[in-house]
Amino acid sequence: MSVTFIIIGITVVVSFLAFNDRRLMDRLVLWPPAVQRDGQYYRLLTHGFVHGDGMHLLFNMLTLYFFGPSIERLLGAMAGPWAYPAFYVAAIIVSILPWQHAHRNRSDVASLGASGAVCAVLFAYILFDPWATLLLFFVVPAPAIVLAIGYVAYSIYMDRRTDRGTGAKINHNAHLWGAAFGIAFMLVVEPSVLGHFLDRLAHPRFSPMGHFGAF
Repeated sequence: MSVTFIIIGITVVVSFLAFNDRRLMDRLVLWPPAVQRDGQYYRLLTHGFVHGDGMHLLFNMLTLYFFGPSIERLLGAMAGPWAYPAFYVAAIIVSILPWQHAHRNRSDVASLGASGAVCAVLFAYILFDPWATLLLFFVVPAPAIVLAIGYVAYSIYMDRRTDRGTGAKINHNAHLWGAAFGIAFMLVVEPSVLGHFLDRLAHPRFSPMGHFGAF
């Protein structure tokens, strides 16, 4: 069975359980003082399996459903069957560490959701097929590389607004670090990915999602 589908199943079950059990939600979310003061380091991982509401969960899991299997197959071929689950778990943790450090002494904030890991998967995918046609909000078609640039710019802008207290309460910082981790991980596992990306970038060839061509 696909590891991606197992991850989606676990995330959906845990999220729905937490929707109906506030104490469970409170035990799993990333609350900075619980890590900094109480040593509850497990929250660095468990926050990635709970979500704020159904739409938050749906958006993340749909994105993982569309892009996860391709990266799972590629990592399996390049580094073995454990590479993809290790990648996903590490992405959850690494993407949240800068935010946790910056907010370690704040008790008025918390973070939850798989967005950091999902961004890692998405940007790893873009390395292999930058001109793939993706759907913005699952409706508007656009090249993957264009969406990636726009997404990074938007996340940086919103992260700065949030830091000033004027942005939406979404952890855009985790999105950015997740994207960076996804790219870095793939380049460490297989450095030739960079040459592949640059070659594909220099020779635009629009294709349906999932058609990597030779690698």
